[in-house]
Amino acid sequence: VQLQASGGGLAQPGGSLRISCTASGDSGAIFIANVLGVYRSAPGNEREFVAWITAAGTTNYADSVKGRFTFFADNAKNTVYLQMNNLKPEDTAVYYCKRPIDNWGQGTLVTVSS
Repeated sequence: VQLQASGGGLAQPGGSLRISCTASGDSGAIFIANVLGVYRSAPGNEREFVAWITAAGTTNYADSVKGRFTFFADNAKNTVYLQMNNLKPEDTAVYYCKRPIDNWGQGTLVTVSS
C-alpha cells in the first residue's frame, strides 16, 4: 500500500509548487492511519521529514519549511495538498507522501533553479 505523490516540477527561486498526496485503489481513505507525512530526499542526502498533518487538521512543519509550506486536505478527493511557496534551491529533492501503513512510493521531483 502506498500513496501517490504528484505535482512536482521546475520552479524558480521564490516560486511556488503544489504537491498532491492521493490515496486510491487499495490504499484506503487518505486519513485511514490518522496521520500523513511528507518527506524529501535530496541528492547525496538522507531522506528527511518535511511536514505532517492529522485527520483533525493538526500540522507540524520542519523548521526549514515553516512559514513557506502549508498543508490542506480535500477528503472528498481523498487527497492532501502541500502548498510550497517562496521555494529555495535547497528545497530541490524528491518528495514522498507516506502514512505509517504505507510502503515508500516513487515520489515526485521538485527542482528549484533559475
